[in-house]
Amino acid sequence: MINNLKVLALIPARGGSKGIKDKNIVDVCGKPLIAYSIDAAKNSKYVDDVVITTDSERIKEVAEKYGANVPFLRPSELATDNSKTIDAVIHAVNTLKELGRDYDILLLLQPTCPLRTIDDINNSLELFVSKNYTSLVSVNRVSEHPILMRKINEDGIMENLLNLPSTVRRQDMPPIYKVNGSIYINLINELNNETSFNDNPLAYITEEEHSIDIDNINDLERVKKYLKDNA
Repeated sequence: MINNLKVLALIPARGGSKGIKDKNIVDVCGKPLIAYSIDAAKNSKYVDDVVITTDSERIKEVAEKYGANVPFLRPSELATDNSKTIDAVIHAVNTLKELGRDYDILLLLQPTCPLRTIDDINNSLELFVSKNYTSLVSVNRVSEHPILMRKINEDGIMENLLNLPSTVRRQDMPPIYKVNGSIYINLINELNNETSFNDNPLAYITEEEHSIDIDNINDLERVKKYLKDNA
């Protein structure tokens, strides 16, 4: 709880995955991937409950082993490749409410971002309540500046992504940040079917090394190397 507001840490983890088989529970340096997010949330001084929304009995078993709550299974129609996260979130929040469990703040943690720290969770929640915003998203500064990036139109002509001159010195380029998918925070009473978590306005800046979102084998190997080097 923070500022008398009850915090739900919700971790979405469907069973299907294309790039890496059983990605959410794949072994990462001796622990299943999802355990890193569970451990970080459980050790936050502000999180009241850690709940997994999943359609998989296997993920449910693993998550409960590491101390998360899995009081229901997500319907299969909310766990397809085309399913939207917000639909699974609203289903989870409503189902928990039916079970008599009400919360004020949603802390949404993707299990594919295992390097977020407990401090990241605590500090982002503190920032969220101090700024009195309805939503927050974690970002990190990009190393490749989009001033030098182009899109190519149907005539094969390059077009700038940003309306800025590309003659500016690299050290004078304005800092640009990307949404990294590690932390999303929303007031639960503001959620609706049109909520886009990536468009949450308040920014919480994380270290680039903590922002890896595992999408493929190369990402997985980067995470393993980081954990081994920092053990």
